[in-house]
Amino acid sequence: MKKLSIATNNLASTEKLGRTIGAHLRGGEVIELVSDVGGGKTTLVRAIAAGAGSKDTVTSPTFTINKLYQAAELTLAHFDFYRLNDAGVVASELAEHLEQTDTVVLIEWPELINDLLPDRRLRILIEASGETKRTFCLEYPPSLAYLVEGAK
Repeated sequence: MKKLSIATNNLASTEKLGRTIGAHLRGGEVIELVSDVGGGKTTLVRAIAAGAGSKDTVTSPTFTINKLYQAAELTLAHFDFYRLNDAGVVASELAEHLEQTDTVVLIEWPELINDLLPDRRLRILIEASGETKRTFCLEYPPSLAYLVEGAK
């Protein structure tokens, strides 16, 4: 696994990181977002979607569990497992999206379904150190290095 750490000092820098990742999406990628409540997961997903070309309004799927966004020829499937104690039927839906090569799966609070996720995924750990300051630790296999090209 490769690791890359990126510190951002403001919202614009965070959005730039997300747009960079989004611009490199090809389909079939899985992106796992890990942070505390309010850490910036949905903000990063919003920027990733914009970078991929989506015009959809991205909001947290905390209460709906998942949302789909269209971006050019890709579908972005955004899951949030925060409110669940058991993945239940949502695990089956997630598994379907993981098999689609024209879909990018973005997961907030992935701890509940880690055993369902492929090893080939981008894991983004977000640490907040102020209102807009963040440190992003990106972990990924060499086969996904293209996602973070130009991100530093």
